[in-house]
This record gives sequence, C-alpha cells and structure tokens, in this order.
Amino acid sequence: MPTHHLSALVLLVSLGCGAAESPSPPSPRFAEHPAPEVAPAGNHAATTDERVVVLDGVPGVPEELRARLNQFVNTRSASLAGLADDGAAMVVLTRFGETAQIHAVGQPLGARRQLTFADEPVRSATSVPGDESSLVFLADVGGAEDYQLFRLDRENGRVALLTDGASRHSGWVFSHDGSRIAFNNNARNGRDMDVYVASGLEEGLSSALRLVASEGHWTPIGFSRDNARLLVGHYVSINDSRLYVVDVASGEATRLTPEAPRASYRDALFSADGTRVYVTTDREGEFVELYEVNPAAASEPWRPLSRSIPWSVESIALSGDGRTLAFTTNEDGWSTLRLLDTRTRRVTEPSGIPRGLVRNLRFARSADVLGMTLLGPTRTGDAYTYDVARRRLTRWTESEVGGLDEASFVEPTLVRYRTFDEREIPAFYYRPEGEGPFPVLVMIHGGPESQARPRFSPLTQYLASESGVAVLVPNVRGSDGYGKTYLQLDDAERREDSVRDIGALLDWIAAQDELDASKVAVFGGSYGGYMVLASLVHFGERLRAGVDVVGISSFVTFLENTRDYRRDLRRAEYGDERDEAMRAHLMRISPLTRAEEIRSALFVAHGANDPRVPVSEAEQLVHAARQAGQSVWYMLARNEGHGFRKKENRDLFLQLSVLFLEEQLGL
Repeated sequence: MPTHHLSALVLLVSLGCGAAESPSPPSPRFAEHPAPEVAPAGNHAATTDERVVVLDGVPGVPEELRARLNQFVNTRSASLAGLADDGAAMVVLTRFGETAQIHAVGQPLGARRQLTFADEPVRSATSVPGDESSLVFLADVGGAEDYQLFRLDRENGRVALLTDGASRHSGWVFSHDGSRIAFNNNARNGRDMDVYVASGLEEGLSSALRLVASEGHWTPIGFSRDNARLLVGHYVSINDSRLYVVDVASGEATRLTPEAPRASYRDALFSADGTRVYVTTDREGEFVELYEVNPAAASEPWRPLSRSIPWSVESIALSGDGRTLAFTTNEDGWSTLRLLDTRTRRVTEPSGIPRGLVRNLRFARSADVLGMTLLGPTRTGDAYTYDVARRRLTRWTESEVGGLDEASFVEPTLVRYRTFDEREIPAFYYRPEGEGPFPVLVMIHGGPESQARPRFSPLTQYLASESGVAVLVPNVRGSDGYGKTYLQLDDAERREDSVRDIGALLDWIAAQDELDASKVAVFGGSYGGYMVLASLVHFGERLRAGVDVVGISSFVTFLENTRDYRRDLRRAEYGDERDEAMRAHLMRISPLTRAEEIRSALFVAHGANDPRVPVSEAEQLVHAARQAGQSVWYMLARNEGHGFRKKENRDLFLQLSVLFLEEQLGL
C-alpha cells in the first residue's frame, strides 16, 4: 500500500461498527463470488462442513426484516486510490457487485468504469507514476491477509502477480518518477517483515534486492526524489517506532530518530530537494506534532511546525513541486485539513471542506492538485480533489445510499462522562428523534489503540433512525487521539480499567431520563469483542445482550495462536504470556475463564481464516458458554478473515445483528 504511516491502520470490522484489534497494514481469484450457502439453525459447525456460511443456533431472518434493511445494506462508498500525474483523472475503490474493486473516473462526477473483477476485495491500489497504463494493487484470498501485489495493465485488462504468492506483503511505495518500487514481506522466516527494492515492474519483482533484513516489522515509507535514499520505519508498538534513512545502493542504514526518549514516529517524507525530512511524532509532548529535520544532521534541533495546534497530526502529503505540505489533524475524532507553505512555514486551513474525516491524502505528481477521500457520520465516503492555487474543492464521486433520505440520518453529538478515577471519557451519541426513554446500544471499538471516529455505519443509522435505539460509541482509556498518557492507561496490568470505563458509561446512561437503563446491549469487534465479553462478565445484570465480532476470549490462547508476524507486536500491548506472572494475570482477566458468569444473550460471529484473532477464540467461548447453559447465536463465515468484506456476508450479519438486538431489547 502506498502510504507513509507507521501507526496502526484500522481494518473496520463488518459494517463500520468496530475496528481491528491490532496494528496491521491494510490490506485473487477473478470470478463472480457465489452466494453463501447457509446452514440451517441448530446445526453445529464441524471441520468437515464445507458450507460457506454456517449458522448455529440462529433463527431464520424474517422477510419483513430483510425488506426493511434492504436500502441500508445497499449503501456504498468510494475511496481515492490514485491520481493521474496531471490530476485530471483518478482511480477509486468502490463496490458495485460483491466486493470492492478498482474503478477509473475520467472527470468529476463522471461514470465509474470498473477495471478489476475479483471475487476477493482489492484492499488498496495506486497508479504507477509516469505510467498511466499501469496500476498496482494488493489483494488476498478468503481474508487470510497473505497479501500479494498485482499489476493491472489498463490497455488489455490483464492482471499479473508480481510477488511470490505465498508470503505476506503489507506495503509498498514508488519512487517519484516510478522507476523504483520498495515493498516488504515475511518470506525469510514467516515472522519478520523485511524491505526490498526493485527497478520498476518490467520483470515483475523477481529481481528485487533485499535492502533491510532484521528482526521485527519493517516498512518502506518513501524515496528521496533522486532515488538514492529510502525512508524505512521499524514498528515496535504504537508507543515505540523508529525511522531510518537507508542508502539504496549500499544498504547502509542510518538512524534518523534518537534512541531516547522512546516515541511514536508515525509519518515521514523527504522534502523535494532531499535536504529535509518531515516527520510526525509525539517525541516532545502528549500529541503527535509535525516536525522538520535535517537528515544529514539529525542531532540538530528538530523544528516543530504544528505546535500551535493542540491535537495530533494524522497524515501528510507533499506536492510535486515541494512547495505545499498538506496535513490533517485529529480533533476530538474529527479531521481538519491544513496546508503548510514549505518556504514560509505558514499554515492555512482550506475553506469548504465538509466536517467529517479526511483520508487518503495524495498530490498529483505534476500538478498542484490534492486528492482525498471525505466521509462523515451521515455521509458515505467519496473521492475529491482540492486545487491549491484556485482554492477549489471538487467532488469526483457521488456514492449511492440505497435511495434513503440523507436528511433522516442521525448526526452524533460528543458527550463526556466521568469514570472511576474522575477522568472524562468521550463518546459519540446518536440520539433518535422523540422523547424516549430509548433502548441503548454501546458500540466499542477495537485496537485497543484505535479510536472511534464519526464515520457512516449502516447499523448505527438503522438503529438510530428506524428502530429508535440510542447508540453510544465511547473512546475508553487506551484509545488513540487523546494523548500518549491516555493511550497507555490500559496497558498490561491495567487492562480491566478500560472495562471499568464501560461500567461508568452504564452509570451515565442510568442518570439520563431519555435513556432506558433496563434495555442496554453492547457490540464490539476484535479487541472490542473482548470488551463486549468482559462487560458481560462484569456488568451482566445491567446488560441485556452482547454482539462479539472476531473477538478475543482468552489473551493467552490468542497470543499463542495469532500469526507469527503479529505476536511480538501484540505482546507489547497486552503483556508477554511466557512470563509466569503475566500469564496468570492474562488468564484471570480473560472472559473465557469466567464464561459461566455470562448470563446475557450472546451473538458471536467470526471468519474462519482470521489471522489476527484465530477462529478458535470464538469456538472455545461458544462452547464454554453453552456448557454453562447459555444460549448463543454463532455465525461462521468460511470465506472471510478478520471481519466480513463480501457483501452477502455483511448483509447477512447486519440482518442477524438487527434481529438479535431488536429481540433482546424488546423492540
């Protein structure tokens, strides 16, 4: 994926309702995907069962409910993937069939012409600089996240595999002129991510030279304009990452960032002349700031460029002429776009950018045109460009929302509630129309070092606008975006403090006259799934139900069974299960240990190919809860991984989630 990010990239689980459990770079058979074969309710999943989707203990979905949800499941979005060199055309990722594919757009609001036709989703893509006939994209099979790089020849529509077809590839960057490509994979030992460099795509990537081979997770970030140097990141945890400048010819690596203090270095790129590097880091404070550093003398003082902004800088992009640096800040969950004049260092804020989230920043190579994806809580994502000289925002795609009236969508407000240690916890509150009292769904994000952001969710909008359910989306301690102290408040031995924040939210709900504290459910994906299960253990008497999507049930078995390339990254956050004392702590706080205490209704959903949270986490929890006499709905998708990315699976999961929640909340 062509990105500079060192921080965790969020993989949204299912319907935009939960985030991935872990730092993982984002993410092919080319044929139409068949409809899932659904097992009848009550049939238990078995290893010999070849059905695509197995439902166990789940009732049939009434046709009336399918009809009510039809428009919501048919909303779609588009995200910017690549800009033409002159900014006059683009490619986007959007879904018109079963999965997200690459589409070309030749003019603003022009027709989207589909270029790939896969039964597996394209995870990310970009145009090849200087070669408008080529695209490179990333895809896997069945959600297993063993991503491969492919080249699409736009002249004949043929797709060629560029990588080995076996190891995991997670990121790539082109040089500015397109003559070189850097990428990473774990081919050496299945665990460590090494960095490779190849000269163009003419011979595929078979001639690529390994530039960095070392223990840990290494990612190429960006070339200098003369192609002589490559910025490389070494990711240890969200609180600890390092930047290196690597000489491409010799492979000599020079550390750009100091050994102390330990800090997070999230984004970086060379200036156009190569004399400076722009870096985002929290090295000098609570929040991630933008800095300018001399790569030839990193011991010189780093010049802060965004210190007047009391929020974290998220992403950066540099114009082709090097005169404009675009960057976004995360301000209480909302994005703000700013432009820095690299000569005067003056920062301005473009007008007319809709309030919401700004994603996928990139400049056209030879034009002062900035591309981006804009989205929000009541708007699905669409691709835009901003002409810097003319100060003009142009919309390129207009994604359908299933024929729904967008005015009926619910805009959240931001509330804060006090928790056990008097900290204030922020939460987005989607309030239905009317007086109440409203049933409540608490949606808990994953990560844990992720952040709930105000983005469109079909489930949230359906519940708030159609079912009269209030939806609260908190950012409990451990969430990103509120400073590094807040980010570390749930580490290791303090894990259950974040669960206590959910208890405080239940107290807040009980104090609101417009909310019905007797009708509350929780929903979460990945680490958020752990939070759901832990909440059911600790606060079951106050919760009617929980939906656990690809969730962790035991930290010990999770750490032992997650894929090798992820294990040390997760130990940095949760603790090392090989340490006897830590293992005992992780066993104590794991919901599986206390599964017999779960008395609320439970719906568990998982993908069989999940490399992050293995499906065994779901199976052992379902088994333990049923052994204790609890009725559990279970959905297993055999063609999915960490979440549901195929439309029919997502649709089915949404239908079952609404059916489950409406039944349990008495609607």
